[in-house]
Amino acid sequence: MNSDFCVAVHALVFLNHKACVQSSDALAENICTNPARVRKVMAKLKKAGFIETKEGSEGGYRFSGDAAAVSLADIAEALDVQFVSSSWHSGDSDMKCLIASGMAGLMDDVFGDLDRLCRERLRQRTIAELDKRIFHAAKKEG
Repeated sequence: MNSDFCVAVHALVFLNHKACVQSSDALAENICTNPARVRKVMAKLKKAGFIETKEGSEGGYRFSGDAAAVSLADIAEALDVQFVSSSWHSGDSDMKCLIASGMAGLMDDVFGDLDRLCRERLRQRTIAELDKRIFHAAKKEG
């Protein structure tokens, strides 16, 4: 998984809470990243219908979804995020040993199962829930 998922979730919680147009500079400052990176992630969120954009000097992004209905799994799907995977495999499919030749496929199945479990759990988490958790914790501290 790359950190685009974190950027996207942070941006959507921020936009939902602010409930107004925010520039990529304002989002980048709050997320602690650069505006170009924010724009790259936001383009995918716009394509998925989670945000609207406004052009011009007072332009930027606005959350356009239902915060209670947008799950973290929806965001992951919009970004094509894979949570559990491996770019390296042990063994070699051309070896005669069944373990050496079969392990890569078995591990891919294990990683696929873990990724599906992550997505199932993330379907239960929404932008509205995260917003509520942040501000509920802030009230307790304040």
